[in-house]
Amino acid sequence: MKSPTTHLGLPFFDAVHRELGPRLADWIAEQHIDESDDRRACRDWVRRLGDNGWLRYCVPAGKDGALGGALERLDSRALVILRETLAFHSPLADFAFAMQGLGSGAITLAGTPAQQAAYLPQVASGEKIAAFALSEADAGSDAGAMTTRATQAAGGWEINGSKTWISNGGIADFYVTFAKTAPDAGTRGITAFLIDADALGLDASEHIAVMAPHPLATLRFAGCPLDAGAQLGALNGGFKLAMQTLDIFRASVAGAALGMARRALLEAVRHAKSRKMFGQALADFQLTQAKLGEMAALVDAAALLTYRAAWLRDEGERLGSSARVTAEAAMAKMTATENAQRVIDMALQMHGGLGVKVGTKVESLYRDIRSLRIYEGATEVQQLIIGKAVLQS
Repeated sequence: MKSPTTHLGLPFFDAVHRELGPRLADWIAEQHIDESDDRRACRDWVRRLGDNGWLRYCVPAGKDGALGGALERLDSRALVILRETLAFHSPLADFAFAMQGLGSGAITLAGTPAQQAAYLPQVASGEKIAAFALSEADAGSDAGAMTTRATQAAGGWEINGSKTWISNGGIADFYVTFAKTAPDAGTRGITAFLIDADALGLDASEHIAVMAPHPLATLRFAGCPLDAGAQLGALNGGFKLAMQTLDIFRASVAGAALGMARRALLEAVRHAKSRKMFGQALADFQLTQAKLGEMAALVDAAALLTYRAAWLRDEGERLGSSARVTAEAAMAKMTATENAQRVIDMALQMHGGLGVKVGTKVESLYRDIRSLRIYEGATEVQQLIIGKAVLQS
């Protein structure tokens, strides 16, 4: 089953996007990976995505293409299309792709030329797996409550503390890690650091099992020494850098949710046409038609907000505008993930007993979609972001 591409005709997209979507749809439909071992499968997806050039959209091209990117700068619409298409076929493939972007995004935004040259080309090729380490046990939505500390030491820094719910934890080659450098300053006292997976004093062996398996781990830092060159961006500017990174990729989370919702809708349509009940197809019942109509409207509503957020961000970059699209990205993320949950739930209900049978697509989608309403800012956080923006308008 190939993912749909008719939406690429909307005016949000340019020629590069209209070419990208069908090409990826053709490629991903031919890929088959055993995902029973999520860690092995994730490494495999990164390798395939890198070998075939798709990870090049996670980083900018750089001068004379030195950084390995496919486009001059990070393009939010390309990220949305890629994630939507990948998630339609395999949410784990989408995860592998997304983390290469999110895990290296802060390097793109604030890395020194040396840091960018050392990491971004290998992210684009799939030679290095990236990770973004912000969350802690008591500091998820409230990043200012983090307790991981970075203290100045001879020639650099020493990191102590822990991070949890870290995607790619245990398989990543490096972690963009956020730590307190001014402990009493809240979010104004956070700095970002580049920490290689083999750093002394870093333990990433505590894996976390979740309902839709993908690589997660708790990271523990015990006297982890870093040289001065490991600091990423401005001292105490880590929170702003984290939010700028999330602004870029939040719309792409909406894209992933959209891909899952589109797949659920297509699965529901296919089932409704083939399932016989009371001498006719399930699709012949008006109640079924009404449900499918509601699902389609939910998908399109999410799509429009998602594409708008990505387009606004790209237009701002093109015009050199410093205006952020935080509220628009929050609307897209909130609406797409919540709508996708509803669409997938209705698709599962339409499948009846088959919907809860392990191994059916709607059953796995039901598990896969749930975390998207939490990570990179829970729905409730998006509501607050939007509400504050409305009050300030």
